[in-house]
Amino acid sequence: MKTVYKYFSFIVLFVFCFMLSSMAQQDDGKIRIIMIGAHPDDCDEDGGGTAALFAQMGYAVKFVSVTNGDAGHQDMQGLALARRRFAEAQESGRRLGVTYDVLDNHDGELMPTLEVRLQIIRKIREWNADIVIAPRPNDYHPDHRYTGVLVQDAAYMVAVPNVASETPALKKNPVFLYYQDHFERPNPFRPDIAVDITSVFDKKVSGLDAHVSQMYEWLPWIGHYLNEVPQSNTDRIKWLAQISAGQIKPEVRQALEKWYGKERGDQVKYAEAFEICEYGAQPDDNEIKRLFPMLGK
Repeated sequence: MKTVYKYFSFIVLFVFCFMLSSMAQQDDGKIRIIMIGAHPDDCDEDGGGTAALFAQMGYAVKFVSVTNGDAGHQDMQGLALARRRFAEAQESGRRLGVTYDVLDNHDGELMPTLEVRLQIIRKIREWNADIVIAPRPNDYHPDHRYTGVLVQDAAYMVAVPNVASETPALKKNPVFLYYQDHFERPNPFRPDIAVDITSVFDKKVSGLDAHVSQMYEWLPWIGHYLNEVPQSNTDRIKWLAQISAGQIKPEVRQALEKWYGKERGDQVKYAEAFEICEYGAQPDDNEIKRLFPMLGK
């Protein structure tokens, strides 16, 4: 009986210490970032470089995939694929230095329901996020589009105590941002913030490389370029870096020059850009520099 009591006491003490540690992490005064995507690889593609920079500087970053990715493959499906993609997400998170959560909603079937909205509200609150980044709600993929809608629907509610009341409401409203995209209607993407990710581009590619089922199988298959994928791991990473580089658009280059100065802005090889959502906190330039301390450095 004494042994059982000691064991129970140890468990209680462990849980208590874990809760204290979690609370300390939440209140350490450092900027906390949550990036939300529809699938386990979306955050990596759209914000992996910025996430790596934040993590490198000692800030807490979480990726959330709203679906489990159980439909995104030409040969696999269901639980087996979901498990594979979860494992890939965890490996990518390890490489980037971020926490990676995957919600158990079916890929290709996402709808902007109250149930999923509450899931997102809880995730943002639990992370005590200062910055929330998600897709714009005019994306070509319904899962991406509804992820954008869900995050917008959560933007005000994260501060309302009587909504999802079992998770304490945020005392401040985060800054909500959109990832860069190429869609023009109803309005084109506006690069309010542009981040130089040149120094961590290889790390971003390494994170993408962890998503083997997507980078080297599904996306090349659905995009009709599977025959271009190299066989060796070394050649694959070089190839992945090439197709992930992209061109910096003139408007993004202008934003880089604003935040880094013309000389530095002109030299940036790789960048990620974000648009400030009308919902949530509306930061001025000084607040943006506080939230993105890598700007100008």
